[in-house]
Amino acid sequence: MKQLKFIPALLIALALVIVGLTLKAGIDNIAFRDREVTVKGLAEREVEANLVTWPITYSLAGNDLQGVYDQMSRNNDIIVKFLTSNGISTDEISVNPPDTYDAASNRYRSDAFSYNYSINCTVTVTTTKVDKVRELLRRQAELLKQGVPFSNSYINYQFTGLNSIKPEMIAEATKNARAAATQFAADSDSRLGKIKTATQGQFSIDDSDSSTPFIKKVRVVSTIVYYLED
Repeated sequence: MKQLKFIPALLIALALVIVGLTLKAGIDNIAFRDREVTVKGLAEREVEANLVTWPITYSLAGNDLQGVYDQMSRNNDIIVKFLTSNGISTDEISVNPPDTYDAASNRYRSDAFSYNYSINCTVTVTTTKVDKVRELLRRQAELLKQGVPFSNSYINYQFTGLNSIKPEMIAEATKNARAAATQFAADSDSRLGKIKTATQGQFSIDDSDSSTPFIKKVRVVSTIVYYLED
């Protein structure tokens, strides 16, 4: 009978031990989760632009509107021929409608403007042939020889292949973040645990420098929080 009475007491003691161990594990887990490190991983890559928009602009002025219009048509033909004879296709060229100023009808006109009409014209090239455009930029003085008083507006170089390099860059940023976290853990006599949270930053695409706008720098920063273990 005494042995039978002893069994419940043994079970209760065993239960208390299990509860104690569970509580300890929970407390250790809470303490463990309070230890964490936040690191940032950077990935950068230089790429060449694969799309360019090149506006070729010029202005004409005169007192005979028909004469100014005829000159504009000749200039546009010269520009288009220059482009198409050097590897730019017609579907990559757009001749924008002219912007016309009628000084004769403007009662606020300045006496410094000695013509009745002026026209601003733009022929725009949009193409993936970036190297070809860069070549033609070096040769565009040929248009001056043919009487086209051109000027260059802002030439816009773009990189549109971000999706093709995103996975590799994200992997690189994550790897660099883990390397920084591992070093921090080693310096603090800890072991690197699992990831608590991870945030992928926005990708940015900027000119590598002002002198080479056709070279782009792609950049992404990932922020990752790791647990630290004893």
